[in-house]
Amino acid sequence: MESDRLMDSDKSMSNDRLMGSDKLVDSDRLMSNDKMMASDKPTENDTLIKSEHPYKVAEVIRSRRTIRQFKAEPVSQELVLELLNVANWAPNHGRREPWRYIQYKGEARAQFAEAVIGSFTAEEKIKYAEHRLKYYMEIPIHLIIVMKEDPRQKQWDEDFGAVCCWIQTFQLAAWERGLGVVWKTNTYIYAPAFREAVGVEAGEKIVGVLHVGYPEIIPGAQPRTAAENRLIVHDSSMQEVE
Repeated sequence: MESDRLMDSDKSMSNDRLMGSDKLVDSDRLMSNDKMMASDKPTENDTLIKSEHPYKVAEVIRSRRTIRQFKAEPVSQELVLELLNVANWAPNHGRREPWRYIQYKGEARAQFAEAVIGSFTAEEKIKYAEHRLKYYMEIPIHLIIVMKEDPRQKQWDEDFGAVCCWIQTFQLAAWERGLGVVWKTNTYIYAPAFREAVGVEAGEKIVGVLHVGYPEIIPGAQPRTAAENRLIVHDSSMQEVE
């Protein structure tokens, strides 16, 4: 998930796309070495991922990357629906399925962009409106993920966790099918003007906006902290040694 401001990585992206033979191969392989830029070639850690985890789920989880630059190639609605239905199998308490989604594609992407820009101050519109409109029109799919807010704290927490699980399930299923996703939580999702423009109702929370498309650039793997460094084990069979 990314929580960023107006002058975040969206703005810092160059409009000039890196060119190359960077195409996704089949869903079993997920990534091809000749696709990545020189700085993104597989590291020793990437190699260990496949040798240590030969089963497919682990490979998809560990090979998935957040994608911020997309090809212009459209994504079929059939594939979008397939992924939505896969993600609907995410775990959720009481089978409440507390999610719904709002999609923008094609020329309607301009409506999404205008909704975002409509949440800007006058100064922000002068600085960022043109760039944002261009950038959002280059992304094939925008998905707004909405949660119905339960007034009971326990149920609210459960539902928020469920929707986050839904988003991750969607991202993994998309990656397996050759699509990239970035999960955004920019401040505009809290703006009344944006919420009204996209049809989010009172009593609903935007958990995130997903930008979806075929990756133009796949970044290299970033290191993760080993679980051993974060784990505390309580075991009654273990005796404290003085």
